[in-house]
Amino acid sequence: MIFDHAMFASPAHAPYRPTFDLAAVIAGRSRLTDAQFLELYAQADLLSLGRWAGAVGQRLHPEDYRTYVIDRNINYTNICTARCTFCAFKRNDPTAADAYTLSSEQIYAKITELVKLGGTQILMQGGMNPALPIEYYEELLRGIREKFPGLHIHAFSPPEFVEFARFFHLPVGEVLRRFQQAGLATLPGGGGEIFSERVRQRISPGKCSGEQWLEVMSEAHKLGMFTSATMLIGHIETIEDRLDHLRRLRQRQDWALAHAPAHYTAFIHWTYQPANTPLDRKRKWHPDSGAPYAFDNGRTVRLADANEYLRMLALARLYLDNFTHIQSSWVTMGPKIGQLALFFGANDMGSVMMEENVVSSAGTTYRLSEEMICRLIRDSGWVPAQRDQYYRVLRRHDGADAPDLQPRHPGVFPPRQHRITAAEAAAYRRGPGTTAAIEFKISAPAGRQSAKL
Repeated sequence: MIFDHAMFASPAHAPYRPTFDLAAVIAGRSRLTDAQFLELYAQADLLSLGRWAGAVGQRLHPEDYRTYVIDRNINYTNICTARCTFCAFKRNDPTAADAYTLSSEQIYAKITELVKLGGTQILMQGGMNPALPIEYYEELLRGIREKFPGLHIHAFSPPEFVEFARFFHLPVGEVLRRFQQAGLATLPGGGGEIFSERVRQRISPGKCSGEQWLEVMSEAHKLGMFTSATMLIGHIETIEDRLDHLRRLRQRQDWALAHAPAHYTAFIHWTYQPANTPLDRKRKWHPDSGAPYAFDNGRTVRLADANEYLRMLALARLYLDNFTHIQSSWVTMGPKIGQLALFFGANDMGSVMMEENVVSSAGTTYRLSEEMICRLIRDSGWVPAQRDQYYRVLRRHDGADAPDLQPRHPGVFPPRQHRITAAEAAAYRRGPGTTAAIEFKISAPAGRQSAKL
């Protein structure tokens, strides 16, 4: 069958029509303003947001594949000076029974396992441990580069670098330069949370400010190191705080594209996971209470569900017009919402992630193998493709040897309930010429500098 897009038309009882030229935004001819962002958040229905963001994603990524990466998340220490109220992983007391710091040999053993499974990179982050000298990091990076020369090292978030500078009495730029010389290639976006200081002071005392986070990334971009950007939603922040976060990322990306040899490669947002965290003890705002959510000095938590996650994903795709890639966050949202994210503007399924410790400490334990990620992509109508950290395709899985097309034992995951042809999938992705009374044509953005590598 050919998919009927009329099935996904806006509900008759919600005939929202934007008060601005949304078609120009979708086609890349104009930039979504803050006021327009807030209008869409407040008035647009979820399916319309998904269609519009999906159209932007298809314009930026007309290729027939969607990507993923195979890496391992190595948390080298859980000892941390910060006291984030949303974190169940950290240990502030280095003498605690479950406090740890991995040795170089332990990290090498983890990497060996990764390489045997076809992994191409590590994502290495940890707590901010004042007992570790700079030599620990430099020797570790040099050792990884020498023992695993083909491995990409994606490591150490901005809050770690701010503390490194304090611990080692060196400027952030100098620490970055030394780590780069030792083998560090790119920086993950961990610790971004929400840039608003009124929020950060309450959820992450002891961690760097939002402006410091941004400055670390700018220093990395000056050195030619590409980075990713993140945002944590569903705690004590307001929609205005989220918008402020995205605005500052977009502004910094504009600067990096114009003035630096590197920039942000991707944006990822995820939802706060409350289990086992101090923040979970605060009262919860009820969406059906009839009262609007408002910041009250961090006394009330507004949890984010799948609807809120997808709304913010779509809005981020529309707003962050200078970010080429957006990742799905199946680690916190689960595989099906992660799959649905591909239709809300995401073009990447993130990492197979053979190890994850931070989110799982808060009670969320989703795990996906390579074959399952490939299946989620293929069932969405795209060819699964393994990539590297720069989003270069390493291997397309369009042959009979694809991970998700191999014989397997019963029960690994259910048999497919439907099959569509490649032509039907392409017709579905192209979509109709109109969405919610807005007619637009997909075209290259006029006069906008591309963020592609």
